[in-house]
Amino acid sequence: MDMNEIKEIFFQECEEQLAELESGLLKMNDGDRDPETVNAVFRAVHSIKGGAGAFGLDDLVAFAHVFETTLDCVRSNKLEPTQDVLKVMLKSADVLADLTNAARDGGSVDESRSRGLVKELEALANGELPSAVAEAPAAKPAPVAAPVAAAPAAKPTDESGFQPIPFSFDDFGDEEAPASEAPSYKITFKPRSDLYSKGNDATLLLRDLSRLGEMRVNCNADALPGLDEIDPEAAYFHWNITLTTDKGEDAIRSVFEFAEWDCELEVAAAEAEAGASAAEELPMIPVPFDLSILDDSAAEAPVEAPKADAAAAVAAAETASNVAQMAAAAARVEKKETAASAAAAAQNNAAAAAASAGQTIRVDLDRVDRLINLVGELVINQAMLSQSVIENDTTGTSSINMGLEELQQLTREIQDSVMAIRAQPVKPVFQRMSRIVREIADMTGKSIRLITEGENTEVDKTVIDKLAEPLTHMIRNAVDHGIETPEKRAANGKNTEGTVRLTAKHRSGRILIELADDGAGINREKVKQKAIANELIPADANLTDEEIDNLIFLPGFSTADKISDISGRGVGMDVVKRSIQALGGRINITSRPGQGSVFTMSLPLTLAVLDGMVVTVAGQTLVVPLTAIVETLQPEASAIHSFGASHRLISIRNSFCPLVDVGRILNFRATQANPVEGVALLVESEGGGQRALMVDAIQGQRQVVIKSLEANYTHVPGIAAATILGDGRVALILDVDAVVGASRGQALRQEVSLAAVG
Repeated sequence: MDMNEIKEIFFQECEEQLAELESGLLKMNDGDRDPETVNAVFRAVHSIKGGAGAFGLDDLVAFAHVFETTLDCVRSNKLEPTQDVLKVMLKSADVLADLTNAARDGGSVDESRSRGLVKELEALANGELPSAVAEAPAAKPAPVAAPVAAAPAAKPTDESGFQPIPFSFDDFGDEEAPASEAPSYKITFKPRSDLYSKGNDATLLLRDLSRLGEMRVNCNADALPGLDEIDPEAAYFHWNITLTTDKGEDAIRSVFEFAEWDCELEVAAAEAEAGASAAEELPMIPVPFDLSILDDSAAEAPVEAPKADAAAAVAAAETASNVAQMAAAAARVEKKETAASAAAAAQNNAAAAAASAGQTIRVDLDRVDRLINLVGELVINQAMLSQSVIENDTTGTSSINMGLEELQQLTREIQDSVMAIRAQPVKPVFQRMSRIVREIADMTGKSIRLITEGENTEVDKTVIDKLAEPLTHMIRNAVDHGIETPEKRAANGKNTEGTVRLTAKHRSGRILIELADDGAGINREKVKQKAIANELIPADANLTDEEIDNLIFLPGFSTADKISDISGRGVGMDVVKRSIQALGGRINITSRPGQGSVFTMSLPLTLAVLDGMVVTVAGQTLVVPLTAIVETLQPEASAIHSFGASHRLISIRNSFCPLVDVGRILNFRATQANPVEGVALLVESEGGGQRALMVDAIQGQRQVVIKSLEANYTHVPGIAAATILGDGRVALILDVDAVVGASRGQALRQEVSLAAVG
């Protein structure tokens, strides 16, 4: 595995950690105060910081460090996670994601924004409320430091806006530590030889440990060899630590959770006196901590020794100097080896954490797509083979037929298994929408809450990848146009905080995604007048409410009074409609003035295969998706009733259903066929209601491979896609919703028109 592959694994892990981070923060924003949720958020940032350090991603490490410090204050109950605090943290999660993407793709991040959030995070960790931060942004917050008596002076802020945090393990003096009522613990920390090569750092672990309370450290350097025998990646020191803290043993062990397999760790309760005496057995080695210790220049910096004993001071200074030199040497080791080991350790940690949820492997999506295509070809060849046997064997009982039946079952099982591999939950796409809502709400000065439901609903990975763009346009439209300002909502007796609800669910073999808001709804009069002004419809057009609502899907249409960074250029909802149609889906609108709007998208679960009913219409072979068919029936003359000049109804169990001649709708024939001579397919469309589709005959039920018409030919009104039958012929897959819409008076036209939208 080369360096690029290892780095790619790290960024894949970052995506999972960022998703966990945002999910946890949103739970906390909704009132979840479960300590495990807080710990999960903290671990996500901690993991990103640790992996980024191995690759030398300094900006990412620095920001994650400040973010982690503030989260640690929440974890230790020093900071209350109020709505204002979580608002800052959610913005910080967005910046952390931007820094990760910039590190991966080579882009840049708005430095002013990241610096501002660093100041806010530091202020929060120092106990300042967000309101105070906003009022006095120039105020310099006190650094968040461990409870120690003294520390070296802080370095000035560098060009990136991040300031190293001064740190010391003790007070460098002879005075005894003040008495404390908190219990003391005796800790033995002995790294194994490969601790550093796996991306861990004893100095950082001791720093994190010191934040739990008052700590005294003794370094045992008996195993240190001569300089000519030193392995730069090996560990030779071990530490005896006395820690006085009220956090408990679990908090101590959690500091070492990412290094527990690479060290020997003993934690035992100790009396304060015993801890003090133990501290006198070995010479005290103060190790002032600063992130700059990893720089080459820091290796030359002198380390101040205790004043108690001259000989001990010299020995301590020499040992501390060796520590600094080893840190600098380790930093200069080939990045490829260090980063490779660190990334491998991160991958192992992630795998161990996910063991309880089941073992998984990472597979390149191109390989899965190739497997999908091969399975599709297998389905086609199996159908062709079956067709050939049927045409040449009239007995129907031969061993070949039995073998073909088994082959068909195996092919179906293989196809189902492969499709399950590519099925993914919509959660990643839904989580991306949370950030969009926050950003647009801030730009418009609105208060909006996004509620997601059905995040674990699974759909084909190809569909998920193409959902992001239309959902982004719809979210922006709902926040900018749908939700009113807090003042208007209050005047109308509404909660000043608007709500956008994003829902996913399965229905009839398809996935339904609904985007609902509790805003003002569609102003139909304004929409109609705007369409007339833009010459999209004639001034005397007599439109229904549904037709007016669907005007927003016309290209170039916008109700914005002025162009802004959010909207006003007439590009958006028409893109949504085209994107959904390209996926073989439909989109509908329902709106109630003053109460809000609901956009419903109906999409296929997969773009690869479907189960269909093969039918004949006016000499043409069509495939009707099986998920749309409720039942099939042979009409009787007594069940057919005329309605108006050209419409007919069919009586089904004491109810009437419109009868739709598919051949006439698709212009396969000029006159309507006799219903008694054909077969009726009772279907249910996504727009609601049932229709009986009239076809000439049914050939059978088959599983077919979907072939895109738009990619290989062009869009055909009323046709969703095409497929190859067992005899090698091309059959068209019927767009049931389009045909049903045409039966209600909507013309089937290729160009976008008023009649075609919706």
